[in-house]
Amino acid sequence: MTDPLSNATRLDPDTGFTPLPSVAQAANDLRAAAGEKAKELAHNVSTQASTLKDRAIESAQHFREVATEKVGQIKASAVEKADDFKQSAAERAQRLQESAAEQWRDTRVLTKEFHVTAEDYIRQNPTKCVVGALGLGVLIGLIVRR
Repeated sequence: MTDPLSNATRLDPDTGFTPLPSVAQAANDLRAAAGEKAKELAHNVSTQASTLKDRAIESAQHFREVATEKVGQIKASAVEKADDFKQSAAERAQRLQESAAEQWRDTRVLTKEFHVTAEDYIRQNPTKCVVGALGLGVLIGLIVRR
C-alpha cells in the first residue's frame, strides 16, 4: 500500500513544489486500502465462522453423548423394572398355583368323604333311599311335563 502523504513530502525537481496526488492516484490508494480492509474483514469473518462451526460441532457431540447416556439410563431403568415385574408376576403365579392345588386337594378329600358317607347312609337305609329317589323322579317328571 502506498501512503498518500508520501508523495506530498517529495519535492518536484522542476517546480520545487510538492506535487499533489492526482485524483486517480488517490482513488487507487483508497481502493487498495479498502481491498486490504475487506480482505482483513473477510479473514476475521472466516475465522469467526470457523470458530462457531467448531463450537457447534462440539455442542452437537456433547448433546449426542448426553442423549446416549440418558437413553442408556432409561433403558437400564426399564429393564430393571421389567425384571422386577416379571419376578413379582412369577411369585404371584406360583402362590396362585399352590393355592389352587391346595384347594383341589381339599375338594378331592371332601368329595371322597361325601362319597363314603353317602354309601354308608344308603347301605344303612336302603328303603328310605329308594323311596326318596322315586319321589324325586316323580317330582322331576312333573316339572319337565309343564
